[in-house]
Amino acid sequence: MTHVLMDLPFAADALEPYISRETLQYHHGKHHATYVNNLNKLIVGTPFEEMSLEAIITSSSGGIFNNAAQVFNHDFYFNGMSNANTMPSDKMLELLTRDFGSAEAFKEKFIQMALGLFGSGWVWLSMNSNGVLVLEPHSNASNPLLSGLTPLLTCDVWEHAYYIDYRNARVDYLEKWWTLIDWDLVSRKLEAAQQ
Repeated sequence: MTHVLMDLPFAADALEPYISRETLQYHHGKHHATYVNNLNKLIVGTPFEEMSLEAIITSSSGGIFNNAAQVFNHDFYFNGMSNANTMPSDKMLELLTRDFGSAEAFKEKFIQMALGLFGSGWVWLSMNSNGVLVLEPHSNASNPLLSGLTPLLTCDVWEHAYYIDYRNARVDYLEKWWTLIDWDLVSRKLEAAQQ
């Protein structure tokens, strides 16, 4: 199967002034597209050629893993943002309070974890098989699928996600990104994970 670069779920300027059109042109149009193109080249003539992204991620290594995981991670990241003002569902708030103390405590822990992630990577909110929310940093292309978790939300903290707009001020990017989270989508993912 040929993997295709996803369409952004919003206009290229929809996230301004927090994430610029220029950033999206590079981040989605160049970086994300390169991962898709590289993956398609690498899997030709291999058993991975007919697999889903998720299956490739959990059964590959090296360049194939890195490109497949980065396609998945970027798909998740871009789909998880919106310029609409959304709020976590009551169930989401209940679990954030149960597992992190409060929604505000969760935000603080998430941002601190993202600031503390050395180099390139991602911070993920996931759910484990016991229905407990898990917050963890992942370096490079890693993600929660490798641990059998169900991902709900991610933030990209590779420098190319924010350097055009924020230079080295990762904290400013994270605070602005937080206002772009599509909590409606995160809450629907939570609901699906609980089925």
